[in-house]
Amino acid sequence: MQPFVHLHVHSQYSLLDGQASIKRLVDKAVDDGMKALALTDHGVMYGVKDFVNYVNKKNGPLKSKIKKIESELKKNQQYTTDKELSDSNKAEEQQLKRRLAEEQEKLFKPIIGCECYLARRDRFQKKDRVDNSGWHLVVLAKNFKGYQNLIKIVSKSWTEGFYYRPRIDKELLEKYREGLIITSACLGGEISRKVDNGEIEEAEEAVKWYKSVFGDDYYLELQRHKTNRPDADATTYIKQERVNKELIKIAEKLDVKVIASNDVHFVNEEDADAHDRLICLSTGRDFDDPDRMRYTKQEWLKTTAEMNQVFGDMPEVLSNTLEITEKIEHYSIDHDALMPFFPIEDSFGTEEEYKSRYSEEELTKEFGKKVFKRLGGYDKVIRIKLESDYLTHLTYIGAKKRYGENLTDDIKKRLDFELETMKTMGFPGYFLIVQDFISAAREMDVAVGPGRGSAAGSAVAYCLRITDIDPIKYNLLFERFLNPDRVSMPDIDVDFDDEGRDTVLHWVTEKYGKENVARIITYGTMATKSAIKDVARVQKLPLSEADRLTKLIPDRIPGKKVNVKTSIEYVPELKAAAKSDNPIVRDTLKYAQMLEGNVRSTGVHACGVIISQTDISDIVPMSTAD
Repeated sequence: MQPFVHLHVHSQYSLLDGQASIKRLVDKAVDDGMKALALTDHGVMYGVKDFVNYVNKKNGPLKSKIKKIESELKKNQQYTTDKELSDSNKAEEQQLKRRLAEEQEKLFKPIIGCECYLARRDRFQKKDRVDNSGWHLVVLAKNFKGYQNLIKIVSKSWTEGFYYRPRIDKELLEKYREGLIITSACLGGEISRKVDNGEIEEAEEAVKWYKSVFGDDYYLELQRHKTNRPDADATTYIKQERVNKELIKIAEKLDVKVIASNDVHFVNEEDADAHDRLICLSTGRDFDDPDRMRYTKQEWLKTTAEMNQVFGDMPEVLSNTLEITEKIEHYSIDHDALMPFFPIEDSFGTEEEYKSRYSEEELTKEFGKKVFKRLGGYDKVIRIKLESDYLTHLTYIGAKKRYGENLTDDIKKRLDFELETMKTMGFPGYFLIVQDFISAAREMDVAVGPGRGSAAGSAVAYCLRITDIDPIKYNLLFERFLNPDRVSMPDIDVDFDDEGRDTVLHWVTEKYGKENVARIITYGTMATKSAIKDVARVQKLPLSEADRLTKLIPDRIPGKKVNVKTSIEYVPELKAAAKSDNPIVRDTLKYAQMLEGNVRSTGVHACGVIISQTDISDIVPMSTAD
């Protein structure tokens, strides 16, 4: 049997289109023995962090083994550094290297991607019908540089190209091509559309363009969604086979490799009917509407054996998915905290001036070797030193306003301890920024709360007017807020009045740059009651009956989480409804169970705002809220 990897996969983050949770997708791929799995949601990268984190969790035991072998190898190499290797030492080292390679080969690869919408003209044209949506195109990151380029083009598809859908264009693909692998996607892709329209020459010209930009990292994609189900779309397979024949001809003519995919939208075959209801929700159509959108019901994460059955006559299109997988590197998308820079007046000091004033040796002595290294070395420590000195300057100005001109030794000792802690933890810039926008808020007559939580234990915060509670007077502990023995980001909750919050956000955006400031996205999921109501609506269950079912959901179930399944087990009336003679009632509860928890919508966090030291789209993918 030919091994295979799915490279065209939609999770529930393809909103109201994908019905697969990332956990279930990864679990099934791992259990089937696949070496990797791609995540290619429509126009977004919402699920990437969940995807990578869960794969890392699955890889945890293997990574522990690898770390142990690397440690043994390092010890062996250190032991033999100044000695001539004996035959037994050489054999041991070779064996360790062999074991290391074997264990590394077993690691499951998360392939980060996106099925982008490609503007038919360019991303800035947004007038005619031709500009709606765009062609589909699968873009995969093969290394960290590719990941950076992928998040850049996805971000620009939202901030520059959005028109009904987030759209990229060929200018972006050419500019950010490094580290990317491209596949031609489904029947909605540029090549397939042109072939289906009889525009063979135009399709060939398009393939030539992709090949000229991406070389051997461009692949044509075949899909075969043959279905025998009377309630599924049977026309897609006919079209796929017609298009596939031409794609194979073009591939041979232009020397482009071909891969197989299955355009995954759900995990198992039995999920197809739940997915069908999800599409009704997405399109606003009733389940019994004969003209509604239908899938082939073949779009599950098929096993390697199932894909071999579908493409048994073309094993090379399966093996080519492994070629792509081999090109993908293991890399991390995690970052340490990237603190934004607070603009300090030149009259106080500059980084260049501080570099001429303080040598690396002096700062290593001041901060300590361990802290100096943890903070990132000389260039970063110079910035922290400057910010720390300026924070001290502002703190003592504020202290005289709070405590009077003659500060007691106890107050000075407390302030110096806090300032030293903030410096060695690398956070003086954080406090400068927070005091800055709070000061600006007061100047704009925005009501600011007195402070709450552990930040009220900071005398520095009190002197900077971040808080209005004197921690020295009330014997509040600073260590509950920042503890030098436990390095973690400070957390200051700031309250503004409802009307003034947007004013402050606008001010922050203007000061630090719109590319460097963003709100935090939130995801709305189909909760227990809303899942029942949603399915009831598309199945045309009478509203009164839908209300009755949702009112039967208990507020709590002893020892269990409340969901549709546990509620059916716990509430006799729901258990009876789940076994009802009425198929609409029965199906409403059945499919509500399957759709519950699916991501349904996105929103904007009420309070969370990110300020970055650089363009945020250099670090994480962005989308717009409108």
